[in-house]
Amino acid sequence: MIEERTVRTLWRHVETLHAVTYFADECRAAADDAGCKGFWMGYFGARAAPMGAVGAGVVIASFANFAPSMVERAVPDVWAHATPSALLDARARSAARVLRRLCPDIESTASDLADELSSVAAAGDPTGRPLFAANQVLHRRDDPVEALWQACTSIREHRGDGHVAALVAEELSGLDAHLLPVAKGAVPADLLREARGWSESEWATAIDGLVVRGIISGEGTLTAKGWALEARIESTTDRLAAPPWDAVADVADLLARLASPVGAIRSAGVVPIPNPIGLD
Repeated sequence: MIEERTVRTLWRHVETLHAVTYFADECRAAADDAGCKGFWMGYFGARAAPMGAVGAGVVIASFANFAPSMVERAVPDVWAHATPSALLDARARSAARVLRRLCPDIESTASDLADELSSVAAAGDPTGRPLFAANQVLHRRDDPVEALWQACTSIREHRGDGHVAALVAEELSGLDAHLLPVAKGAVPADLLREARGWSESEWATAIDGLVVRGIISGEGTLTAKGWALEARIESTTDRLAAPPWDAVADVADLLARLASPVGAIRSAGVVPIPNPIGLD
C-alpha cells in the first residue's frame, strides 16, 4: 500500500485544485447567479448538492465541523432559491473557469489527469462516506477541466469522510477537531471559530472539555497526550484514504503532472494561507 506521507502529499495537490471553489471570485459569483443569497448559502448548497435537497441535519452530520446554528441559517432555505442540479453545474463550470485562468497549460493535461483521478475516485469504497458516495456517482462532466475538478472533489470528500470517522473513533466532536490545530499553533483560533460559526462560549466549553481529558494544557497548548492523539488521527486519516490510490500505476509521475497546476494556484494566492481547510 502507498505510504502515508505520500497519501498526504497527494491530498495537498488534489485539495489545492478543489479549493478554488471556495475562494475564487468566479465561484462565489456563480453560486449567486444560481440563486443563492450570500457566500455561506452558496457554500452549503453547492457542497451538499450531490446529496440532493437534503435538510440541515444531514449537512450538520456529514460536514461535521460547523456549528448547527450556522448550517440552519442556510439549509433548507437554499433549496427555495437554487436547485441541486443548478448548483452542481455552477460549481463545476466556475471552478473550471478559474483553473483555466490560473493554469494556462491545463488544457494539455486535463483529460489525462481527469482519466487517472477518475479511476482513483471510482476505486473508493463509499461505505460510511456520504459526501464521497454522493460525488462518486455523479455523471462525468463532458468538459475535461470540469471532469478533472470533479475527480479531485470526489477524492477529497473520500478523505474528508474518513477523517470524520477517525474523529468519531477518538470520541472527538467537529468542534473538538478545530481545537487541535489551534493548540499546536497551526491556525489562529479566531479564523477557525468564526469561519465555522461557533460562539465564544461554545468554543470555551469545548476547550475545558479537552483540558479535563488531558489533551490541551491550561495554557491552551497540546499536551504530550494531545500531540499523540493528533498524530494518531492524521495517521488514521491517511490510512483510510490510501486504498483508492492503488489504482495509480505511477504515483511519482502523477505528482509531477499535478505540480504545474498546483504551483500556479499557489503562486496566484487564490487559496489564502492559513485557511480553515488545513492547506499549508
